[in-house]
Amino acid sequence: MGWTDEKIGRLKKLWQEGLTTGEIGKRLAVSKNAVVGKAHRLGLKGRPSPIKRQTKQVEVKKDTRIFTLTDLSAQTCRWPIGDPKHEDFRFCGRPVAAGKPYCADHCATAYVGSGKSSRSEDAA
Repeated sequence: MGWTDEKIGRLKKLWQEGLTTGEIGKRLAVSKNAVVGKAHRLGLKGRPSPIKRQTKQVEVKKDTRIFTLTDLSAQTCRWPIGDPKHEDFRFCGRPVAAGKPYCADHCATAYVGSGKSSRSEDAA
């Protein structure tokens, strides 16, 4: 398979329209990987991956108390916030979810379910 001037022109147009690499490949009768490789060699502007999951950012209010390691207990969220090398490093400190070391928001970030039942449930 060769990249003709016509195919390259169509690739550039479809890329600009925002089509996925798979869809461009279908329209040009080439593989998705061929599209990715040619776009890279042509220096086409990269685009964000459509499959990367957007992580939920937990917003910290300015008036939030700064919890240090000595302030934490079994009832306070131990999620670290910031860079430990910086002065504003702290821990979340909100009440924890039952049986977890983090609050509900940070549990949603920390624990990703597989969608499968656990072994103990499979044995039952």
